[in-house]
Amino acid sequence: MDDLLRRLNDRLSAETALVVAYSGGADSALLAFAAARVLGARALAVTAVSPSLAAAERSAARAFARRHGLAHLEVCTDEAERPEYAANGRDRCYHCKSALFDALAPLAAAMGARMALGTNLDDLGDHRPGQRAAAERGAVTPLVDAGLTKADVRALSHELGLVTADKPAAPCLASRVSYGDPVTPEILRKIETAEAALRDLGFPVCRVRAHAQGTLARVEVPSEEIPRAAELRTRIDAAVRDAGFTFCSLDLSGFASGRLNALLPLLPI
Repeated sequence: MDDLLRRLNDRLSAETALVVAYSGGADSALLAFAAARVLGARALAVTAVSPSLAAAERSAARAFARRHGLAHLEVCTDEAERPEYAANGRDRCYHCKSALFDALAPLAAAMGARMALGTNLDDLGDHRPGQRAAAERGAVTPLVDAGLTKADVRALSHELGLVTADKPAAPCLASRVSYGDPVTPEILRKIETAEAALRDLGFPVCRVRAHAQGTLARVEVPSEEIPRAAELRTRIDAAVRDAGFTFCSLDLSGFASGRLNALLPLLPI
């Protein structure tokens, strides 16, 4: 742990100032926390607010920032108004991150800072078009530069006493919409409402994937939770339908991050 922290601190010490894209997840929380310890007032955590950010995630990000005395701002981003984003092609994340950097750039310029993302080494092997947007805008990835994997992020967060150490991954709500189906505020609200209901039923790790123009919800829970989900199928079905979906299905393969990437080969290049 001492070596991990030293590597991260050394990397952050090389920056004059940083504006950290801070969603409140384990990666960005660790980066924002460490940047504040190393750079003090020259570190700013910024949360992008849009329909793709669940209200519970926004609240948790605020609470973490308050708890640790982080300089924290929220900015509204306009990706939902960009046709390329709403079309939900394979490059949706590129347009989302472009909107994020458009919002962060004025703050970074005013501070004489660079923009930073909480990307870790494990993220580099996934389909993440947003990394191209980051490279084009000159954003830095200190966790990658320090050689931190996701496991390292969680271990170091435990060592530092951060509540985000065991926080389940919570990518943006748009990542639940089947590629090719338009991303709309209505679909995002349905997904957010359905997932909140599933958590209330005792499934803290879950995904509601929207298919068929938002009429079909495909529910994913961890494989070991599938028998319990089957027992609660009537309540799950009712909760998902109450959220606005017409049909509800339970994925028997179980939860896995990035499952919708299986559709990428079907999309135009």
